[in-house]
Amino acid sequence: MPNTFKSNGAAVTTSNVTAYTCPAATQTTIIGLSLANKSASEISVTVELLKSGVTVYALVSAAPVPVGSSLVVVGGDQRVVMEATDTLRARTASGTADLVLSYLEIT
Repeated sequence: MPNTFKSNGAAVTTSNVTAYTCPAATQTTIIGLSLANKSASEISVTVELLKSGVTVYALVSAAPVPVGSSLVVVGGDQRVVMEATDTLRARTASGTADLVLSYLEIT
């Protein structure tokens, strides 16, 4: 099974934005996930893991991100494992943020 390190970015707004969907026949380990506030005021962000298109689990819910700051949702010793068809999505309550995701795909 080959292992491939990858990264992805997404502009996050007030609608759910899909940052990543784990491909079929693949397992993915999220090794880093950060959100940077790009707005002129504080924002709050929610990041969720959608399992098999049905069950939603919050990684962080309505977390405040001050102006000019970022929030590390996954990093350090923490990891999140995704299985085939799982989806990672994010949204803000207002304003915009940049999401940067680093992960390892195992196929």
